[in-house]
Amino acid sequence: MRSSLVLMIATLLTTAVAQQQNETQTQPQPTAQQKKQQQKQTQPQKPEEPAAKTTPPPPSPTEGKPGDDKKEEHYDMAEVPPVVTHHQISVNGKALKYSAAAGRLPIKRGDGKIEAEMFFVAYTLDGQEVSKRPLTFAFNGGPGSASIWLHMGALGPRRVVLDPEGFLPPAPYGVQDNPYTLLDKSDLVLVDAIGTGFSRAENTETAKKFWGVKGDINAFGEFIRMYITRYERWSSPLFLLGESYGTTRSAGIAGDLSQQGISFNGITLLSTVLNFQTLQDEKTNDEPYIFLIPSYTMSAGYHHKLPPDLQQDVNKARQEAEQWASGDYARALAKGDALSPDERQKTIEQMSRFTGLSKEVIDQANLRINVPEFTHYLLIDQKLRVGRLDARYTGPDPNGLLDTPFYDPTEANILPPFNAAFNNYLRTELGYKVDMPYYLFVRDTGFEEKWDWGSGIEGFPDTAIALRRALVRNPFLKVLVMEGYYDLATPYYAANYTFDHLDLPAKYRGQISFATYAAGHMVYLPMDSLKKMKNDEAGFIDKSTSGQQ
Repeated sequence: MRSSLVLMIATLLTTAVAQQQNETQTQPQPTAQQKKQQQKQTQPQKPEEPAAKTTPPPPSPTEGKPGDDKKEEHYDMAEVPPVVTHHQISVNGKALKYSAAAGRLPIKRGDGKIEAEMFFVAYTLDGQEVSKRPLTFAFNGGPGSASIWLHMGALGPRRVVLDPEGFLPPAPYGVQDNPYTLLDKSDLVLVDAIGTGFSRAENTETAKKFWGVKGDINAFGEFIRMYITRYERWSSPLFLLGESYGTTRSAGIAGDLSQQGISFNGITLLSTVLNFQTLQDEKTNDEPYIFLIPSYTMSAGYHHKLPPDLQQDVNKARQEAEQWASGDYARALAKGDALSPDERQKTIEQMSRFTGLSKEVIDQANLRINVPEFTHYLLIDQKLRVGRLDARYTGPDPNGLLDTPFYDPTEANILPPFNAAFNNYLRTELGYKVDMPYYLFVRDTGFEEKWDWGSGIEGFPDTAIALRRALVRNPFLKVLVMEGYYDLATPYYAANYTFDHLDLPAKYRGQISFATYAAGHMVYLPMDSLKKMKNDEAGFIDKSTSGQQ
C-alpha cells in the first residue's frame, strides 16, 4: 500500500523577471544595529529568544566522505534570524506595502535541544493591527513535497509566469506580480515539511521521527505554536490552507491543536484526502473505482472522448456519472465474481460510455480502471499520456507507448518553471542566499518505505476523525473544500463522500462549504481558476472572521 500511496505526492513562465512597482530593498547581511532597528519596526523580526548567530543564512550540511553511511550526514542546527526585505505591489489598484521574512524556526526536544529546523517565508502587510489581521499557514503535501507550488502558484505576492491556461512556457522562466495574491486579506506563512525545501532534521535518523502521519502533524503543530509565540500572533484570527496531503495534515493539526487550546477560524482543504480508503484500491476495496468515475467523465469530455449526447453538456454528463457510479456501478462491483454475464456486459457498456475507454480495456481490467490505466488508454489512439494531477495535460511517454512505468505529463510542465523561478526569486528578491539545495521533494533514498502511515490494525490512514473533533469542539470553525474536476489524484467525489460520512449534526454540517473548479489538482494553474480561488478564499476569510455561526 505504501508504494501506491506515494504516487499521491502533489504536490506537487514570459522570459524575464517582472520588476516590483517600487524598488525592493533587500538586507541579505544586516549589521547588528540594523537588526536591532528591524526588531522594533518589523513584526516578523521579533523572536522571543535571541538568535544564536547574526549571519542570516544557515550553512550547508556537513558532507561525509564518498561511501559514508547516510546516518553520518549532519546539518547545522544553529539558530539564525530570518532575512527580512521590504516590497510593494498593487492589488485591485491599491498599493500594498509588505515585509517578507525568509528563515527557519527550530523544532526542539523537551530538553531544549534543536532536532530540526523548518524553513518558511512569511509575508506580512505593513502598518496592520495584528490582533485583527488574519494569519494563514499554508503548505503542500506529498507526503514529501515542498510548499513552492502554493507559494509561487497561488498565494504569494509574486507568481511564476505560466501560459494563461497554466501550461509550460518557453525558458528562461520568471516571476511576476500576482494580481490574485491572498496578501490583501491575510498575512501568509508558507512552510516546508522536514526534508523538503531548506527544512532539515539534524540527521537522517532524527528525520525518521517526523516522517510519518503523526510525526509530521506534531512538527507542523509545533511550528505553528512557535511562530505565533515568537511573533506575538496569539490574538490573530488563524487559518490553515493545505493542498493534497497537506489536507490530511491540516485535519490532523486542527484536531491536535484544538486539544491544546489553539483554535482556528477557518481551514481550507484544496484537493482533499482525509480517508485513504477512498483512494487506495485493493482487491477488497472498490471505493476508489467508484469515486473516480465522475472525474474520468470530465477528463474524457475535455478530450472529446464522450459519445455525442454526453459531450454536448459535460457538466450534465458528470452528474449522470455520479448517479451511475454510486448506483448501478457500485452494486455491480459489490457482487464481485458473483456478477452475472448479462450484468457484467451492461456494466461494461455503461462504463465505456462514461469514461471514453474501449469495452475491451474495461473487460480486461475486470470493470476496475485505476488511474495509471485510464491515463494510458484514454488517448492511446493518439499515442499520448493524460496527466494524473491534471488530466488537461497530455504528452508522449518518454519511455515509449507500451509496457512503460507510470508517467504524468503534468510534472514535466510544472517542475522546470517553478524550480528555476523560485530559486532565483529567493536569492535576488528575498535575499536568502545559501549553498544548500532547495528540495522540491524529499531526496532521501527509500523515503516511501520510511514514511510511517500508522498502525495497520487501524486500517487506512484517516484524519477525518481529527477534523470532526476540531469542528465539534469549536462551533465557529469553518471549513472550505476546494475541488478540481480534472484532478485524478484526489478525486472530488471521494472528498464529498468523506464529508458526507463525518456523522455531523446539521448545525455543524453548515460549517462546511465547497468550491469547484474547471482545473486539476493544482486549481490555481489556469489564471481564471486562480482568480476564482482568490475570490472564494477571500469570501471564506470574511465569513470566518465575522463571528457568526
